[in-house]
Amino acid sequence: MTADLRPYDPETDADALYGLKTAFERGLGASTGGAEKAAAYEGKLTEEYRERWLAWVDRCVADDERCVTVAVDGGGKGNGGGDGDAGDADLVGYVFVLPERLAMVWDAAVVNEIYVAPDHRGTGVADRLMDAVVALAGDQDLPLDRIVLDVDPKNERAKAFYDRHGFERWGEMVARSLDG
Repeated sequence: MTADLRPYDPETDADALYGLKTAFERGLGASTGGAEKAAAYEGKLTEEYRERWLAWVDRCVADDERCVTVAVDGGGKGNGGGDGDAGDADLVGYVFVLPERLAMVWDAAVVNEIYVAPDHRGTGVADRLMDAVVALAGDQDLPLDRIVLDVDPKNERAKAFYDRHGFERWGEMVARSLDG
């Protein structure tokens, strides 16, 4: 399986990108927590969330088109739902890096999300997406020359991938509910 990388195109890729986003969210919910976490992640995937998330993507891409890089299946076998036309390609993965103007949030380049469809895992697509992250981060004016991301400690596959790419523990994130 081959996949080409290119910047996300809001005009042609929105539906396919959101299809990958929902798979990313469902995978997090199902594989890194119990039924409660899975239900919480599934519950947020509303039409309103879709519109808000795609608007967020568009704002980030307006800063730098490389903020969202997509992997396009060269053989038309992705989950993007396209019919194979050039403007309706099957997306099989993506990486979303926050734009430079948000670097002060973590004093570093921030990988918001990286996802590869199951059929394309182990083919090098994720490695190439990570190469795109490193290239983009290298062009950003960062307070610290670092790339940071949040990974669920139960996601062994992701942890192994990040270990292989030289990531190390850098603090620990904690959270609390707004409900009390």
